Amino acid sequence: MEYVKAIKVSDLKNGQKIKVAIEGRDILLINVDNKFYATDSKCTHMGGELIEGRLEGSHIVCPKHGSIFDVKTGKLIEQGKMFKIRVKADDLNSYPVMLRDGDVFIGI
Repeated sequence: MEYVKAIKVSDLKNGQKIKVAIEGRDILLINVDNKFYATDSKCTHMGGELIEGRLEGSHIVCPKHGSIFDVKTGKLIEQGKMFKIRVKADDLNSYPVMLRDGDVFIGI
């Protein structure tokens, strides 16, 4: 596994998120309680941009249909709804994160 520099630690404050492009992948990088986590940046249902979603503790809510994912693991917590019908979403890919010398690296 290769670790690629994404941002400086100081660029992402607690409770914030940022989308970064690494080796052709869009990855969502999130700071929760001053720990960094990385997942796919798009919802697995219809590709909703999770950067636009609400961060609720360690959960991110898809802005399109409300599916909820745990940013620490990428696991789907709750299926979203469209017209009161549950939508099908899968877990997000999760990527290891390493901090070194004031920088954030993501394992690809």
